[in-house]
Order: sequence, then structure tokens, then C-alpha cells
Amino acid sequence: MVFCKVNSAGLRGLDGYPVSVEVDVGDGLPGVTMVGVLSSEVKEAQDRVRTALKNSGYHFRPRKVTVNLSPADIRKGGTGFDLPIAVGMLCAHGFLDAEAVRDAVLLGELGLNGELKPIRGILSLVSRAREDGRERCFLPRDNAEEGSAIEGIRVIGVESLGQMAEFMRDPGKAAAWKHGTVSEDEEDPGVYSMDFSQVQGQFLMKRATEVAAAGYHNLLYIGSAGTGKTMIAERIPTIMPSCTPRECLEMSKIYSICGLLPGPGRLLRHRPFRHPHHSVTAAALTGGGRNPVPGEMSLASGGVLFLDEFPEFSKHAIEMLRQPLESRKVILSRVSGRYEFPADFMLVAAMNPCECGYYPDRSRCRCTDEQVRRYLGKISKPILDRIDICVEAAPVSFEELNSKVPQESSASIRKRVESARKIQEERFKGTQISFNSEMREDHINRYCRLKRSDEQFFQTVYQNMNLSARAYGKILKVSRTIADLEGAEQIGHEHLCEAISYRSLEGKYWNS
Repeated sequence: MVFCKVNSAGLRGLDGYPVSVEVDVGDGLPGVTMVGVLSSEVKEAQDRVRTALKNSGYHFRPRKVTVNLSPADIRKGGTGFDLPIAVGMLCAHGFLDAEAVRDAVLLGELGLNGELKPIRGILSLVSRAREDGRERCFLPRDNAEEGSAIEGIRVIGVESLGQMAEFMRDPGKAAAWKHGTVSEDEEDPGVYSMDFSQVQGQFLMKRATEVAAAGYHNLLYIGSAGTGKTMIAERIPTIMPSCTPRECLEMSKIYSICGLLPGPGRLLRHRPFRHPHHSVTAAALTGGGRNPVPGEMSLASGGVLFLDEFPEFSKHAIEMLRQPLESRKVILSRVSGRYEFPADFMLVAAMNPCECGYYPDRSRCRCTDEQVRRYLGKISKPILDRIDICVEAAPVSFEELNSKVPQESSASIRKRVESARKIQEERFKGTQISFNSEMREDHINRYCRLKRSDEQFFQTVYQNMNLSARAYGKILKVSRTIADLEGAEQIGHEHLCEAISYRSLEGKYWNS
């Protein structure tokens, strides 16, 4: 046989796509030519494959070998094409029969000794193979447990090129080979090392955090250093509902592509908490690269993106939050195509009110008015409008820190959050949204109706606080969440007043 075709798959953003590895052996100047719009790591595959074949005991007569990775109009990246290229060359030279893997997809990087090494993005690749109707997937043994999370396709872990050849010669061996299974964590997914019971005082911050978690609202803490902003933010995942199996799989796909899964065969079971340093670049925050990969926004999808020292982030990085906060996704347009990554995260930011951290306490703050305006001005009005809740972190007194009164646990708060989430789930059943924070104009008009007296009150507040149309909608959405926490069908005056109070700091700091 001088020509053969082997099935494989490549990554394009977050999704896999089918790739046909075609190998032709013919007359001409001996050597290997690879075509199909290839990245440098794919071009280097010819050297890895030839050496791996030699060290696995296969020797070929000098012939002209052409390898094509189809479709030829999509740039191929990664090292997962090594195994299908090697198998294709063996079939084309007559050592193996390609019919043995006609219904299978092959993935894996080869070491020079023929050993198969794990690759990234297995969940997306195996998922694509299943969608294409493939029955089996041969991949590195270290990836087998992870790939087994995808149901409906048989995943077979392979240790070496020699073992792959054995499976093809004797399909019974592959049928009897026990593939991996997804590891079950001994730890309960609802158990965390941190808990809200460890936080003394700061009732207002805790309340605002509970409201934010219940409605998936964006949240900003503002206050001097050492008041517990980071401490409370780190505990937000502990009061969010546990992940569903589908959420675990979707989040794990992103982490698989980035090589950040907690271990072999282990999927994410806790909601992510991403805490990038303020020196992070805009590209690292949103994702990108020549072969675009997810950034911090996508890694935080389904959980919390915490930006501490918010004004210290670059202006460009902060402004990059605008579109993802509205659309819940990151869209990257490149010459090679359009890439879309999920960005369904809850933004939690923390900041000091000025460089020294004591404004507006003029007995301690030594910053000039210009310095304060310049510092606060790093957070633009459009970004503030996209933050639903802003709460002040007041200094904690010695009595509060030394109090022996037990603080409310995360489990207790989570029960209320879950109850509010169930109300929203029922409310938005059959729609494309799940949380109050995602409501559009038609939803606000339907679910956020106010009493006549409250409408008049809100009109006065709107005019006096010089609110924007977006801020108007945010207040109503937060009011709806507060009512849900109370189990109330109608938004009451107290719910509206509490929601308005979460916007009052904007006037205190940014309009002073």
C-alpha cells in the first residue's frame, strides 16, 4: 500500500475539529514533506516520528513520503498529530493495515523512543470524535482517564508506538484493554478549607456578597488595607451552589486545554477562583496568542474572577472587561479566523479609596484632591456601570475581632443562595438565561415591577444620583435578587432601598 488515511483531531479555540492525516509513499527524492498549513511544532513532528519509528524497530527503504493534514485551510497546532502520522507511515509502507483503525481517532505526542506522551485538550478532542460518530479513540495512557469523562465513545490508552502496532495487528487486545475511568475525589465537592465562619465582623460586606452570589452579580469592595476584602472574596465559592456534572465537564474542558486540570483523570469539582496579579496583560486576561488559548476570564467561567488592587491593573486590561461582562463570552478575531471562549464569570474587584488607603478620612489621608481623583479615575464610568454592587469595607474593631460569638457558616449562607437560585431557575425556565444579573429589558419589565409609590421614590433617586440607564437596570436586578432571598414575589420598598444603597458609594467617591 502506498497511500493511507488516518483519522485525528485538532483544536481550534475551545472546540475540536476533525483532521485527516493522509500519507503517500512514492518515487522521487527520498525525504518527508509535510503540508497543510502547519505550525512549527507540527512541522517538527517528522523528526520525532522518524526517530520514534527507528527506535521502535521499523526501518524503511528510502522513498519520497508526503504527509498532508486536511483540511488544508486551517492552521494546525500542537503535538497530538505525532501518533496518526507515525501510524499512517507504517500503513503506507505496508507494515500495518489502516482498516484496523478506520472507525477510530488517533491522538498523541511521540517521544524519540516511541513512548506516547500526554497532550492538552483531550476532553474537547474526544468530544469531537464522538460527535463525528467515531467508535474508538486511541490516545496516550496518561490521558485515558481524562478522555473517559466523555461518554459514548471507547477510549483506549496507549503506552507506546509498539503497543499501538500490536493493537492494530490484534484488535482483540485493544478490545480487552481496560481504559481509564474518571477519578472520584475523596473530598466532598461542597467541602472547602475556608469558611465564612472564619470572618469576624463585616456584616455589610457579607450581606452584599451573599446577594451577589445569589444573583451572580458583579461586586466591588472598596476600603482601606487589612479590612478583609480579600479574605471574604476568597470564600465566595464556598457559598455558591455545587457544580452540576455538565458544569464540571465544561469547566474542565477549558482547564484541559491550558494543562491546568488538578491531576490525571480528575475533573474540576469546585467552582474556580482566579486571582491574577495586577501586572497581568490584557492578552493573558482575555486569551489569545497565535493559536488562541483561553485567558483568565475563561478560566474563571462558572466561578469568580477576583481582581485585587483593581486600579493598579493597566487601563487597557480593565477596559477589556467591558464586552465580556455584558455578553458573557470573549470573541477574538484573528487573520486565521474568529475564536469564541466562554467568560461566564462573577467579577469581584477590590480597591483602596486612594493611594494611601484612608480617603475620605482627612485626619489620616494625606493625598491631595488631585491625587485622589487621579487614582479613582483609573476606574472608568462604563466599568462602574457594569458593576452591580459596590460595598464599603469598614475597619474592624477590636471588639469584633475578639468576639467569641460564632459567625455564620458558609453552609448556612449557601442554603439561602441555593433557594434564591432555584427561584431564578424556575423563573427563567425555557429561556437562554439563568440568573437575575442576565435579565434584559423585557425580563426587567416583566419581573421587576415596582409599586406606584416605589416608582416615584426611584424616580427621585435616579435624578438626584444622576444614574445612567444601565445603572437603573442594575438596581432593579439587584432588587429582584434581594426579594428572591426573602422569598418575596413582589419587590418591596426595603428591597429597593438596599439595592440603591449598593450604588451610593459611587457618588461618595467618584462624584466627590
